[in-house]
Amino acid sequence: MINNLEKMLADGQDSLLLRFGLGQAYYKEGHYDNAIAHLQRALQFDGEYSAAWKLLGQAHADSGDQQQAIATYEKGIEVAEKKGDMQAAKEMRVFLKRLLKQAEQ
Repeated sequence: MINNLEKMLADGQDSLLLRFGLGQAYYKEGHYDNAIAHLQRALQFDGEYSAAWKLLGQAHADSGDQQQAIATYEKGIEVAEKKGDMQAAKEMRVFLKRLLKQAEQ
């Protein structure tokens, strides 16, 4: 799947959904740096895309960058609430709470 998506990108088909799909695929494979790069690019297309904020936070957390994950979730929650995407905001709050609890220990 990654190869097909990368080929589409190489062929000039750059878009929000393609970048999000690549970010998701790389995340599932455990390639967090690649996932982060594509998710950040997805957010350049649409900074209000809540799913990208949520997955970007997860990728940062799983890569071991807890501080960046916290900052990403905080921004993602703000964006999701402003947009009215309360489910995404709720999910990110749960992840954020876990990270803050870990940081205290």
